[in-house]
Amino acid sequence: MEKKETRLKRALKLRSKIKKLSAVRLSIHKTSQHIYAQVISGDGSVTLASASTTQTEIKSALKNTGNVEAAAQVGKFIAQKAIAAGVTEVAFDRSGFKYHGRVKALADAAREAGLKF
Repeated sequence: MEKKETRLKRALKLRSKIKKLSAVRLSIHKTSQHIYAQVISGDGSVTLASASTTQTEIKSALKNTGNVEAAAQVGKFIAQKAIAAGVTEVAFDRSGFKYHGRVKALADAAREAGLKF
């Protein structure tokens, strides 16, 4: 469990910095099969938008749900939903995951779709 514990420690450190800023955050979570994204209000009480590879709109357009292409689709979709909810700037909460691969693809796609962070 050392790998999971270090990831959670990184996540806690990052979330404490975001909480001090009281910024709206784009939080992600990934498993081997899926990737999930949420836009959460500054106080953490309300989810403003969410997207994942388990949703039929995204899943039907993909061959596999656990790859970089799927993460890019989720990033594009979450950015569209966040902008529709009136959010343009977010703090990126990667939940302790390293910034490469699917995490990077989701972040880049969200930036290209108009989200700023």
